[in-house]
Amino acid sequence: MIVNVFYNEKGIGDVLIVQMNGKKAEKTITESNNNVTEIKNADTNEVIGYNLFKVKEKTALNVTDKVEVTDETIAIINEQLSAAGFETLKDVDTSPKFVVGYVKSKAEHSNSDHLSVCQVDLGTHVEQIVCGAPNVDEGQYVVVAKVGAVMPSGLIIEPSALRGEKSNGMICAARELAIPDAPTEKGIMILEGSDYKAGQAYAIFF
Repeated sequence: MIVNVFYNEKGIGDVLIVQMNGKKAEKTITESNNNVTEIKNADTNEVIGYNLFKVKEKTALNVTDKVEVTDETIAIINEQLSAAGFETLKDVDTSPKFVVGYVKSKAEHSNSDHLSVCQVDLGTHVEQIVCGAPNVDEGQYVVVAKVGAVMPSGLIIEPSALRGEKSNGMICAARELAIPDAPTEKGIMILEGSDYKAGQAYAIFF
């Protein structure tokens, strides 16, 4: 299960938003108990998220910074869910969502003159990622936003298909990562040097 956690005290108050598998719904139903509200898809009755209120008072989470989805974070959230009588989160993917990828191969997209179909080594496995950057090529170390990653813009990376080719993740440009003084021209960020390893976490500061 992919879980995304959001906190914006200035915008919505002392509330932790827990979103499951990036799912949204046009119609929802809610149930509240203690400081927790469960949110379900009204059509399927599937749980798609929770809102945890009074986070600073009720939990030990560090919510002054960006909330990372770690085993500790999930354990604290589960304590609140259990105390409120809701089902806890299970089999949560807490692996880093921004990692170093190695472009093993690049092929022209069969239905596009500007897209490339790349096979990218993420350390534990290889993913196919469709990329529109003109400077992507095999043999590069790049930054990959895996499925479930939340970009600085708020975009959640989801499995997709671009003109018929599956794409699981995004090879990132510096500007997409909100890196200061990022180049304005179109192109991915290529990691230079020999210290990189496919699958290692790449720290994103935003």
